[in-house]
Amino acid sequence: MIKSYSGIDLKKIKTYPLRERINKVKSSEFASPCKEGGDFRDFYNSLPMVLAVKNLKGLVDSILTARKRNKPVLFMMGAHVIKCGLNPIIIDLIKKRVITAIALNGAGIIHDFEIAFIGGTSEDVSESIEDGSFGMSRETGVMLNKAIKDGAKKDWGIGRSVGEMLAKGRFPYKEYSILYNGIKNRIPITVHVAIGTDIIHQHPSCDGASTGKASLKDFHNLVSTVANLGDGGVVFNIGSAVILPEVFLKALSVARNLKFRVQDFATANLDMINHYRPRVNVLERPTASGSFGRRYSITGHHEIMLPLIARAIIEGL
Repeated sequence: MIKSYSGIDLKKIKTYPLRERINKVKSSEFASPCKEGGDFRDFYNSLPMVLAVKNLKGLVDSILTARKRNKPVLFMMGAHVIKCGLNPIIIDLIKKRVITAIALNGAGIIHDFEIAFIGGTSEDVSESIEDGSFGMSRETGVMLNKAIKDGAKKDWGIGRSVGEMLAKGRFPYKEYSILYNGIKNRIPITVHVAIGTDIIHQHPSCDGASTGKASLKDFHNLVSTVANLGDGGVVFNIGSAVILPEVFLKALSVARNLKFRVQDFATANLDMINHYRPRVNVLERPTASGSFGRRYSITGHHEIMLPLIARAIIEGL
């Protein structure tokens, strides 16, 4: 039998004064209209101090604080950042000593190399996959695989191997290369590959042993950077949904296992959508209970958000 209830008497509801309530939004945090002819600082200060703006400004402040304390600022980047034409922004932050280390996935060296070589990159996959020509550009496969093989013999990581090739060779557009500027400005750039994910693995010039050896070397190099993040460093993942969040978590585990105090640092993620691994492996787990870390999540297109963040950092310098 269904139980019957007597009518609800709303006269018994308890209320409280509105002024006693804790509010998430205050008029002091509102946006302000920009004045005609204002500069970037005026625009930045006009943003409402709520939600994503808090994350953006928190990230900028954390990066500026890290550099004042001489702590690492690690940029982990998917290849889409390069394809969006953002190399000049990244290179400028390298030259200004904001970025102290970079981690790329395997596709990152491909697009960076092609830009240095011909001033362009990113083929039409939908068209070239039809006849099997996708990823078959000769120089990309031959030159990158040779650089990796030569570097592995010297016990270099992939980042240094490709960067040294660009530094020593005749590449008309290498000033636009992140890898070349890493060598030029002496900051570590590591490259982390999964065999079969990159077009250069399709070529007969690819040597799996050399690729694996050089990528493992870069993993060890990354651990060295991560080991120094404690007490104010920053890890910023931009557009890598799987590889770099996974690699970072393992590097962090190794560093802590070796008794480095990697606590009290900031992590951030920027992408067009909220992916599982960046959220869990970059933002949540590394800064969980006992780590006293800060985390910032920003959703948006790289080609809009990264120049905005970079300009805010430069203004803060």
